[in-house]
Amino acid sequence: MIGMNMLRLRRSGRYPLVCLLLMALLGTATAAAASAPARTPAAAPPTTVTAPAGSRAAEAAAARWGERRLDEAAFLTTHNAFTNYEDSRWSSVNQSESVRHQLDHGVRGLSLDTHWYERSTWLCVISFGSDCYPSDVYLCHGDCKTFAGATYALPRQSFHGTMQTVVDFLASHPQEVVTVFLEDYVSAEQLQQSLGRVRGLPELLFRPDEWGVRQHGWPKVADMVTAGKRLLILSDRSDREHLGVMYDRSWTVSNYWSLGDMGNDLACVSRWADVPLDRREPGFRRLFTMSHHRNVPTVLTAALDNGSKLRNRIAGQCREAAGGRTPNFVSVDFHRLSDSSGHTPASIVAELNAGP
Repeated sequence: MIGMNMLRLRRSGRYPLVCLLLMALLGTATAAAASAPARTPAAAPPTTVTAPAGSRAAEAAAARWGERRLDEAAFLTTHNAFTNYEDSRWSSVNQSESVRHQLDHGVRGLSLDTHWYERSTWLCVISFGSDCYPSDVYLCHGDCKTFAGATYALPRQSFHGTMQTVVDFLASHPQEVVTVFLEDYVSAEQLQQSLGRVRGLPELLFRPDEWGVRQHGWPKVADMVTAGKRLLILSDRSDREHLGVMYDRSWTVSNYWSLGDMGNDLACVSRWADVPLDRREPGFRRLFTMSHHRNVPTVLTAALDNGSKLRNRIAGQCREAAGGRTPNFVSVDFHRLSDSSGHTPASIVAELNAGP
């Protein structure tokens, strides 16, 4: 269209005049552009200066834990945490709540019994299909095939499933530290296979051997939290430290677990004859696990034992037997029950943490 118009202009004889007019207009526009002030780029939005994420995490950990080292902190611990009314159908239990609810209510130490269960076609048949579980590491209180509800419960509680519950809790509570105590009846290979299925566990696992604890002492809890190493696993078997599962007799002292049938055996004596409660080693102080439960757990006896009796036993027997050392792990049955003294296992642990 433009070409045809130009051709018409040429034929009419007005083409030179039009060209002169266009040149004049272009010259005027160029001069105006040259005389216009230069346009400055738009100002960048103000930058908000914030502390690095690592610094914020360290500040939060310091606010939560202060300067306390791991061996200076106390943790509420549940005996046989897996035998409870919520996770499975146990006829005799040590706790009322599921493992997750225990963690939600302030428990930071869990004792678990690991056993190997070999798949049984016979059990699958006689249970009409309700006990057709694969061979794996499960949480049982004795043989995993003997008495349903007593030595094991249905649904069966896999070890890796319970450990996943612990890891998931830690993932949603980034300031918390949890210790798992294993009464261990499986091989190192079986334990390794089970732990290998727990998503996120390697990143959380705290290894005192790699941290040089024997040479330098326990780290501050805040440093563990900042580093993300917030899960300690202890076992009563010595052949699995290469897995990051520490041998409890090398890293802790522990009193004999039972208060007796009547609950009146309050003396604090060592669980291991070769590891006295007041053991001292150059540059290294073991963690102190204090057990406080009877041979047969009941809600009535736990209520009698978990209040002033527990508090007085720590002050009058166990601290003295341990050479002045305060328990790091206070292990009880039915952790939410206590007497009418106003003292509960949780409040007693809080009192220990508030002390000098």
